Amino acid sequence: MSNSSVETITQPADKAKIFMAIVVVAAGIFAYSFFSDLNVYARVGIFIGSLIIAALLVWFSEPGKRIVSFATGSYNELKRVIWPTRKETIQMTGIVFAFVSVMALFLWIVDKILGWLIYGVVLGWN
Repeated sequence: MSNSSVETITQPADKAKIFMAIVVVAAGIFAYSFFSDLNVYARVGIFIGSLIIAALLVWFSEPGKRIVSFATGSYNELKRVIWPTRKETIQMTGIVFAFVSVMALFLWIVDKILGWLIYGVVLGWN
C-alpha cells in the first residue's frame, strides 16, 4: 500500500494557522458556555464569529487554498452536469418503485415457502 497520495501539512506557518483555528473554535465553544448570563443570541453570535475567524485562518493556509480550489473545481463540474428532465425523473422513479414492489413480493413468497419447508416439513412444528 503506497502513501504517495497522502499530503501532510509541512510548512510551520500552515501548522500554526490550523492550530490557531482549532484554538479559536475551542475558545468560541468555551465562551458560549462561560457567558451563560448573556442573551442566547449574543452567545450564538460569539460562537459563529469564532467559526468565521477559524474559517478565515484555515482559508489563508495552503491546505485551505487547496480546499477552496477543489470546491471551485467541483462547482464548475456541477454546472456541466446534464440533469434529467421532469418526465425522465418520473419515469425512472416509477421503474424503481415497480422493481422494489416486485422484489418485495418475491422475497415475501420465498420467505413463506422457506418457513413452511423448515417449520412445517422438516421440524414438524405446525
